[in-house]
Amino acid sequence: MWNLLKKTDARCIKLLDLLEESAAVRHAAAGVEALSEDLPAAELAHLASCAGCREAAEDILATKEIFKHVGPAAAMSRPWFATRVMAAIAVRERELSEVTSAWLAVPRFASRLALASSALLLVASTWLYERPPSAPVKQPAVASSQEYLFEPPPPPTNQDDVLISLAEQNQ
Repeated sequence: MWNLLKKTDARCIKLLDLLEESAAVRHAAAGVEALSEDLPAAELAHLASCAGCREAAEDILATKEIFKHVGPAAAMSRPWFATRVMAAIAVRERELSEVTSAWLAVPRFASRLALASSALLLVASTWLYERPPSAPVKQPAVASSQEYLFEPPPPPTNQDDVLISLAEQNQ
């Protein structure tokens, strides 16, 4: 299995590179024969004669079989610390943005409310200022009436005044 650690010549290294390229292109290879179909005749002869290269080709096939169900690194879920922390931060930011978006409407509503109330105050004050004064309710003038010149004034309407005037009359 560890053919790469053994000392090999340049021809074996070239054959191993070609086998690796062939394995990368093919999705599933049944054996060394299927893997070596596209090789030139000289490399096929070397593969048939060199036991180390045949063993390396079998190792490449075994490695391809082991990793055929493994997806790309980007598609794998990574339960590591940094990934979990970044996901928690994203969730927290989303929660805070929802809360702050609700409070962002308050200043806009407050400014509109202030504008509407100031306009209402201006209209109401203008209307009250320009409204003609209503005629005051006239009280009957007791002393100015001709009838009372020779008659005593009518009794006061306040009960306390009536009692005081009766007490004065009794004295």
